[in-house]
Amino acid sequence: MADVSAALSGPESLAAADPAPPCTLVIFGASGDLTKRLLIPSIYNMRQARLLQDGFQVIGVDRVERDDDAYRGALTEAMKSFAGDKGGEFSPGTLDGDAWGWVRDRLFYQVGDLGDAGTYEALNRRINGSCVFYLAVGARFFGPVLTRLADGGLMKEEGGFRRVVVEKPFGHDLASAKALNQLILDKMDESQVYRIDHFLGKETVQNLMALRFSNGIFEPLWNRNYIDHVQITAAETVGVEKRGAFYEPTGALRDMVPNHMFQLLAMTAMEPPNSFDADAVRTEKAKVLQAVKPFTAETVARDVVRGQYGPGRLGGKEMPGYREEPDVAADSTTETYIALRLMVDNFRWAGVPFYVRTGKRMTVRRTEIVVHFKQAPYALFRDTPVDKLTPNIMVIHVQPSEGITLNISAKVPGPTLHLGRVAMDFRYADYFNTPSNTGYETLLYDVMIGDATLFQRADNVNAGWQVVQPVLDAVEAGHTQVQSYAAGSAGPAAADALLERDGRHWLGLGT
Repeated sequence: MADVSAALSGPESLAAADPAPPCTLVIFGASGDLTKRLLIPSIYNMRQARLLQDGFQVIGVDRVERDDDAYRGALTEAMKSFAGDKGGEFSPGTLDGDAWGWVRDRLFYQVGDLGDAGTYEALNRRINGSCVFYLAVGARFFGPVLTRLADGGLMKEEGGFRRVVVEKPFGHDLASAKALNQLILDKMDESQVYRIDHFLGKETVQNLMALRFSNGIFEPLWNRNYIDHVQITAAETVGVEKRGAFYEPTGALRDMVPNHMFQLLAMTAMEPPNSFDADAVRTEKAKVLQAVKPFTAETVARDVVRGQYGPGRLGGKEMPGYREEPDVAADSTTETYIALRLMVDNFRWAGVPFYVRTGKRMTVRRTEIVVHFKQAPYALFRDTPVDKLTPNIMVIHVQPSEGITLNISAKVPGPTLHLGRVAMDFRYADYFNTPSNTGYETLLYDVMIGDATLFQRADNVNAGWQVVQPVLDAVEAGHTQVQSYAAGSAGPAAADALLERDGRHWLGLGT
């Protein structure tokens, strides 16, 4: 896990991270949304931070007929449009002409079909030295592209490194994930493969290890003796919109839980690694997922809630229901919301439930980890006007604003003893210069320098699917029902009941 945060936080800190070694970045899916919205802006940000050297270049590969100049022109127009978009993931305000000019001049294009051996032969002739292959394509192309790269000799490390970046989803279920991982291991070395999850590029997610393992205040408390339960939320205001064809066979469980949500769970619950070496960190993360108590048919019915958004109001506007979206069946039972109650069955976390929820068309866009500490004894306040104690809650804000809030009790000024809630807030923007970034900058840099700490290993992927497979089986067998919730709400009522039966409640999304 390279420390590029300083380099991305201002010119005065640029020396904090060395530039990545020169390489070629080949992007399969060069005309797609991921490339335009996230990858190219990330490269621009990396150039501004002086993390790229003159030997760097990009070769975009796609079926769209165009030449280098047309490709550069299209991406230039896209970057200019982002500069005026204040609500996007990349919104730099103004475009630095020098930085973008440097990137633009290093953009090249190759027309090619991903299934055609000639595409890879042409690439092989254009590449010298180190190369990163980025699969910004649909999951159905992962196997064919990986096979062509290996069989065409492009993964041979002669005169430089050869690495490949695979986007999620890493499989559709446990069997397909295992098959994909086996294909990868048959064709290339695990050290050459970087399974990317952009959530792990967020500063707050990376800060979890610093928060836990470098602070003597928190590390002794991070266990079943002091923590009552943990909530992990990834709420989105966007709906499925034009992605119905993808989302119908996928759903929120497959789309979010084995990757995004379980990565947050693993970093919250992992044991201290013996070093920050990539394999040491990833081994501890895998152990967390392997320790999650397996679901049975009975516990799926009790501890899993599936929801689907219906019509509602969000931001003062009427929103259609999921079944009214394009390419969605009128009687669809695909979930757009999922909540799970998980138990990590190890010594540190025995008896501590982890509640995980994620959904679309919810009241706010927010990703957060909420750690509820156990209450202090009430006996001292028995004969005072204090009727209840403020729960001690740590909220780790992942997005959209990154930071940490700690809620504690304090005496309200006055002659009598009254307690009030005090929020101790830390916001990255208050302490560090945090320019617009996509979350991919750190991850791309790590690929280029060969640091796999923030990337999933095959056993991490398989362990995540192992947990959710019984839920997928129950859905396939028709043993779970999808609950309706209004667009613009906090989710289905059954998700509230999931916590209420334990005497707990979700932290409000408006809190």
